[in-house]
Amino acid sequence: MKEKEKKEMENESNTLIIEGRNAVLEAFRSGRTIDKLFVLDGCQDGPVRTIVREAKKQDTILNFVGKERLSQLSGTGKHQGVIACAAAYGYSDIEDMFCLAEERGEPPFLILLDNIEDPHNLGAIIRTANLAGAHGVIIPKRRAVGLTSTVVKTSAGALNYTPVAKVTNIAKTIEELKERGLWFVCADMGGETMYSLNLTGPIGMVIGNEGEGVGRLVKEKCDFVAGIPMKGEIDSLNASVAAGVLAYEIVRQRMK
Repeated sequence: MKEKEKKEMENESNTLIIEGRNAVLEAFRSGRTIDKLFVLDGCQDGPVRTIVREAKKQDTILNFVGKERLSQLSGTGKHQGVIACAAAYGYSDIEDMFCLAEERGEPPFLILLDNIEDPHNLGAIIRTANLAGAHGVIIPKRRAVGLTSTVVKTSAGALNYTPVAKVTNIAKTIEELKERGLWFVCADMGGETMYSLNLTGPIGMVIGNEGEGVGRLVKEKCDFVAGIPMKGEIDSLNASVAAGVLAYEIVRQRMK
């Protein structure tokens, strides 16, 4: 099995798996967040077409796969050609984050994650977000881990208090949030030392992928690129550690 497929299987194993046509259809109709839908390739009967329509309405990621792939995902062997991967925890809306900031009488502080793939990193960042007083975490729908059971566990209860929203496009979301008065800073080792930047006021902090960092398009949307001082022989921090360091520089400046 390829490394990418292995990683996907690990993420899916930590997600609520729903099998069978009736169960999957009811999950969609109940409003449950479905991250991914796997459908037997070539299956075109009425119930399956109905499920696919519901998936498209919710912008669920659709995968048409062979019998072997479905058998790998299935825990019961009775998938009937459809398997859904549902979030282990419910998502919020970005509007919930602005409401939380308003309730606290604080300028918004949001954390945006550009394709974080490790559920332990996502859980740790959500935990840090809560402790640093961030009003929410925003993650992309594709090429990133969602709210799996591992994320819930690693967050140590922070998901009960910190809203997490899923968006189609991080760069576009930054543009929309700028219209609401937010400034954006991303962490990148080529940036200006974070201590010299003004990180007060309404702010969005962007943390990039574990291996590649913040993508070029997302970085171009940011107002500041913050470098974290490093004195050792290696040249990068773990994504969740970098998030913690930069988040607490924002906390320090906001407390002045």
